[in-house]
Amino acid sequence: MAAPQQGPSKEFAVGYRDLLLQSLSNELQTTKKVISAIPENKRDHRPDPKARTAWELAWHIASVDVQFAEEIAEGKFSMEPRYKNEPKTVAELASWYEQNFNRAFDKLRAMTPEQLVTQLDFYGAFNFPAFAYLSFIEKHSIHHRGALVTYLRPMGSKVPSIYGGSADEEWKAA
Repeated sequence: MAAPQQGPSKEFAVGYRDLLLQSLSNELQTTKKVISAIPENKRDHRPDPKARTAWELAWHIASVDVQFAEEIAEGKFSMEPRYKNEPKTVAELASWYEQNFNRAFDKLRAMTPEQLVTQLDFYGAFNFPAFAYLSFIEKHSIHHRGALVTYLRPMGSKVPSIYGGSADEEWKAA
């Protein structure tokens, strides 16, 4: 019979959280640039009848990233959208995303080591320690941001530098 497996330590969970929050902070700035590149007069652009509009996709990224981060900190997931009052302009959405994601980061930073290793059920599909879900936020954001980037040039916008330069924006090291 196999011996019970020990889960990740509290120290690992704290270190992983801190590492992911730094990465998410970097991704936040990149995603904010992509959202900001949506032309206000073309935000209803939809590349296919089955696709979301640029606005719908940008709002999905922003609202779900923030809600998911808050739910990790609260220790419970809900399919019910938490944010129903969408910003009115692209600039307001980019600002909303930064402000609220940073507020959610503060909640994640405040989690105790015990909270970070607490198992959370994700709709019966997963049952991971809370800290493990932080990678879901990053993957969600990058996945949908990649789709949104493909909308930009057809809308007449420029593609910002993401992980290096684009044909529209030279990459500049910090």
